[in-house]
Amino acid sequence: MAIEPQISTLSNGLRVVTTEVPTAQSVSVNLFVGIGSRGETHRTNGVSHYMEHMLFKGTTRRPDAIIIAEAIEGAGGVLNAYTSKELTCYWNQVPFDKLEPAMDVLADMYGDSVLSADEIDRERTVVQQEIRRAFDQPGAWASELLSRATFGDQPIGWPIAGTLETVEGMRRDDFVEHVATYYVPSNTVLSVAGNTTHGEVVALAGRLFGGMQDHAFPPIPPAGEQFAQERVVVEKREIAQCNMGIALYALPRHDPDRYPLQILNTILGRGMSSRLFKEVRERRGLAYSVGSGVSRYSDTGTMSVSAGVTLENLEEATKVIRDELFRLRDEPVANEEMDKAHDFATGNFRLGLESTMALGQRAGESLLTMGEIEPVDSVVESLRAVTAADVKRVATRLFRPGGFSMAVVGPGGDPARLQSILDAA
Repeated sequence: MAIEPQISTLSNGLRVVTTEVPTAQSVSVNLFVGIGSRGETHRTNGVSHYMEHMLFKGTTRRPDAIIIAEAIEGAGGVLNAYTSKELTCYWNQVPFDKLEPAMDVLADMYGDSVLSADEIDRERTVVQQEIRRAFDQPGAWASELLSRATFGDQPIGWPIAGTLETVEGMRRDDFVEHVATYYVPSNTVLSVAGNTTHGEVVALAGRLFGGMQDHAFPPIPPAGEQFAQERVVVEKREIAQCNMGIALYALPRHDPDRYPLQILNTILGRGMSSRLFKEVRERRGLAYSVGSGVSRYSDTGTMSVSAGVTLENLEEATKVIRDELFRLRDEPVANEEMDKAHDFATGNFRLGLESTMALGQRAGESLLTMGEIEPVDSVVESLRAVTAADVKRVATRLFRPGGFSMAVVGPGGDPARLQSILDAA
């Protein structure tokens, strides 16, 4: 059984968190850096994601990507990374007796990447292919367009991977400056979960990361809640289905209403017993896939609904989704439905913490973005404490005519008509 995470801070400001799981056969090692696409300029949009690629391309001791990969895969492990709007994470997972080399590889990548100009040029095409792949996936591209429609022309609304043009324009100096500015100990969290001890992790972290120098780093720019000039965007493609997304501004990460919002989202669009699934798919047969989700950032947040429908069902589906949102605002949720939502949300939360990878990710991201790691039982208690009145209050706070953006990628759709549907009371 995992115990609650233990936290220490090295003298240079690096935070180290360990979640001990004595029965596990693995350890996951996760290095979180507090910079993502929100910290970029128009010209360097995508540099955080591009940097994620480059840290795998060679260090002084491990001069190419194959040597880095073999150091983990040769130990029976896996390694990867990802970038979001507010952070970049490098991770690996190895058998528990390979903890030291796993941490050493990440420390080497983090503190001593060569950032070869030749490798940057070689990887440029790879990153551009990743952008093209997202464009070729209508659902993913609808999500990208929805972000732009919701936030407009500001860093939080820009694509995480950048554009073909911004990636083409980046040079080695951009990467060197990015690392020098943001890859500092006080902007970094090392999170390890699995069959190890906090003492062992802290000792290794001190040896591998302790000599790195710290300095102040600039904060990310605040986000404005400003829809794009066209908050309903339709991109026509000769495909069979309209991939649609509807979004609204929701709550920032620390908002005290975050738990009522989670229960509201569960009722609305999580799982086969959610209102959207029952109404849009089961009762009306409008879509195969439909659901909702919440994204929370340091100073803002969004709630979104996504679905795939035929062109002839696009407007009806938009109306049904709108009505389900406003029904949560206008009608109290019945006790039985609240009980089911409590059970689903808390059970799903617990089930999501079954692996050392999940435990390490949760602890590291929470410490970096929230400054704390809320105990599991406390989260469960907070979710179960949400009442029907709380859900109605948050729905009233968030759902209003004129407060929605929308994106559609598919065979058609009239932006003006869709906007009029969303804006109707």
